[in-house]
Amino acid sequence: MKELLKKEIEKAVLAQYPEAEIKAITVELSDNFGDYTSNVAFVLAGQVKQKPYEIAKKIAEKLQDLKIKDIEKIEVAGPGFVNFYLSDEFFIKEVEQVLILGHSYGANNKLEGKRVMLEYTDPNPFKVFHIGHLMTNIIGESLSRLFEFSGAKVLRANYQGDVGMHVAKALWGMQKTIENMPDEKQTLQKKTEYLGRAYVLGSNAFKDDEEAQKKIKEINKKVYESSDEEINRLYKIGLKWSLDHFEILYKKLGARFDYYFFESQTFKKGTAIVKENLEKGIFEKSDGAVIFPGSKYGLHDRVFLNSEGLPTYEAKDLGLAKLKDETEKVDESVVITANEQSEYFKVIIETLRQVYPEIAGKMTHIGHGMMRVPSGKMSSRKGNIVTGESILENTIDMAKCKMALEDINEEQKKVISQVVGVGAIKFSILRHVIGKDIVYDENKSLSFEGDSGPYIQYTIARTLSILRKAEERGLGTDAKANTSGATDVEKLLYRFPFVVERAEEEYAPHLVCMYLLEMASAFNSYYAKNPILKDNDEIPYRLALTRAVSQVLKSGLYLLGITSPERM
Repeated sequence: MKELLKKEIEKAVLAQYPEAEIKAITVELSDNFGDYTSNVAFVLAGQVKQKPYEIAKKIAEKLQDLKIKDIEKIEVAGPGFVNFYLSDEFFIKEVEQVLILGHSYGANNKLEGKRVMLEYTDPNPFKVFHIGHLMTNIIGESLSRLFEFSGAKVLRANYQGDVGMHVAKALWGMQKTIENMPDEKQTLQKKTEYLGRAYVLGSNAFKDDEEAQKKIKEINKKVYESSDEEINRLYKIGLKWSLDHFEILYKKLGARFDYYFFESQTFKKGTAIVKENLEKGIFEKSDGAVIFPGSKYGLHDRVFLNSEGLPTYEAKDLGLAKLKDETEKVDESVVITANEQSEYFKVIIETLRQVYPEIAGKMTHIGHGMMRVPSGKMSSRKGNIVTGESILENTIDMAKCKMALEDINEEQKKVISQVVGVGAIKFSILRHVIGKDIVYDENKSLSFEGDSGPYIQYTIARTLSILRKAEERGLGTDAKANTSGATDVEKLLYRFPFVVERAEEEYAPHLVCMYLLEMASAFNSYYAKNPILKDNDEIPYRLALTRAVSQVLKSGLYLLGITSPERM
């Protein structure tokens, strides 16, 4: 419809203003007057030396004469906007389209043939899965699904820091508390809790004890070299415990990955790249270290090899970019981290531009805000953090308490509570613009009365309940049985594909969230005024509309990485 209107407007313009330049004419969905609006009069005003309102009236009259299919009326509003109103028949036909296409409704092929790698989550073994990892995972999975819904082949990547000072600190702590180390019979939770305590012990010792700091630096070097049998043994144990634990969390979050990259794979490659390009003058020596002089490019200088010759995060990220390129040839490589790394990634991308310009040209960094609990941001070094895992478990437990599920067994309660709890967290994060900070409130996230994931899940459960009752009564659906015209529900259904397209273009899952809230609210208002199953000639149509709403709400939640229980 958008393209059709644009062509008809261009035709009307050239009929009256043959010399007009029409490239800048746009047609967009309207949020206020009509269903579509065009800027045509403003584009022409400067060219033909007439007032926009007068031009708009002429264009609107010409368009009315063209009798465009599915356009009920055309009006001029404000200083010269041309607004189009679609017919009720058009919207009612769209209900049938939703039912025909099912989950494919709203999908597009804009990115067909494109290969995109998204890197997200990136937890560090030997440390807890913190709130930032939870947030990055949720955002990354939603963006992955938006890219896929637009036709791209998406490759999900997870980069994990299995070497570095944090590992050395944890290993030092493990050595100091070896007698308390869980055996293999202990639960994975006990094992990872032990690793967390070991890391905190080592981190505090590194800060407060010079001798411990020296030992931890030695351990760090031994990890890179794999030169100490006992260190290697503890390292393998701790790494396995951490990775096994992360997999449980990924499964609970509904996340999956095509590639797992590790710093132990990238540090040698990164080191070699830095040394090779040091000779070319891209890197420089400074106080025994090797730096990239970002200040030459309006950025800041960063160390890539420290004074001991060991690679920093910067060198490893350089190696990672090269490793990704060797692993998969893609059209775009997206990295998702917290905003606090945005300046860091500007330097990384500029470094790549000097070393591997083709790789740099494909790389995009997306920074998200911080997620805080009411008590504020907490430090993993001090060991008093609220972990991503604890937020998950608390919200799932609260969801179980809030729902009245007396007539189902405990296993079903557990499944539904997890779906609702995880959905509540995801929606709470994704409903905000990605770059904004978030204060997470468990109670608000689990509200069943609006502005939450559970509210939308509950609306879907309501639609499914209606459809089950209809089936029991032998009632069918018929999208052609409308006798009363289109409502706000049909008009919102039609907007779903446009919301999806814009959300992908702007890396903006929050647009999907806002749409779903509006859609759920509109349907619940419709349901209150029009009991679906009450004897009426429109029952088949109302059931068709209910099924269409259910499908679009489910598809929207899918794009957010959220599933819905059939009942709540």
